[in-house]
Amino acid sequence: MRSVTLSSGERVPALGIGTWRMGERRAARAEEIATLRLAIELGVTLVDTAEMYGDGKTEALVGEAIAGRRDEVFLVSKVYPHNATREGTGSACERSLQRLRTDRIDLYLLHWRGDVPLAETLEAFLTLQQQGKIRYFGVSNFDLADMQELWELPGARAVATDQVLYNLTRRSAESALMPWLGERHIPVMAYSPLEQGRLAQHRELIALARRDGMSPAQAALAWLLAHDDVIAIPKSGNRERLKENLGALDHALSPAQLRELDRLFPKPRRPQPLEML
Repeated sequence: MRSVTLSSGERVPALGIGTWRMGERRAARAEEIATLRLAIELGVTLVDTAEMYGDGKTEALVGEAIAGRRDEVFLVSKVYPHNATREGTGSACERSLQRLRTDRIDLYLLHWRGDVPLAETLEAFLTLQQQGKIRYFGVSNFDLADMQELWELPGARAVATDQVLYNLTRRSAESALMPWLGERHIPVMAYSPLEQGRLAQHRELIALARRDGMSPAQAALAWLLAHDDVIAIPKSGNRERLKENLGALDHALSPAQLRELDRLFPKPRRPQPLEML
């Protein structure tokens, strides 16, 4: 497993697993839990979730899946913007801890920018960190202006990541946000790295991948893994799909392959606002 270094110096897996929409269907529950447990066994130990997912059902599923193996997992969760007040953040975190069956969250993120002042949310994060309920904090869906505003607040220099929509078809983050983050050694966590499965159906990507002995999903993930400061978190509730995604680690893309992907999926010629789902 490749790893990425957080600003704290701790190294985490470069390939994690997302859980959006998991825990919502009873018929899929056993397979989803089995997939999360297999992920841990295979070294995919960064697990991303959120209180928003399934109104807490997903966190409960994750808690069941990691029971007895909590210390092997780097656990990421997120607080709703409307809960991210000075007191509301603490209450939301407590609920997440209960659902996750743990006493701490490794990385706690503000899910997106809301109406609560950033200074208030940051104060709440720092309090939770002092209490040992979270180890690190960060943000999600923050564009450059948001990050610059956050960066000037007391304690903000400890922000661990910005989780953003980033894949071959969503490259707006490359224009200004990622260079700024890179200068400050803040890694990007890329959600929807397969564009919710649509990249696996992209005809030209399928042709490129088959020619080079990969699946299209592996090619898309290998492109992200070619970045030293990007953590990819593809969602998978199926063991075979998890193993397919993990196979991306076996395909280090050559400069020629990277150039071809740039040709097929060019980044925007002009700066564009950060996209989000």
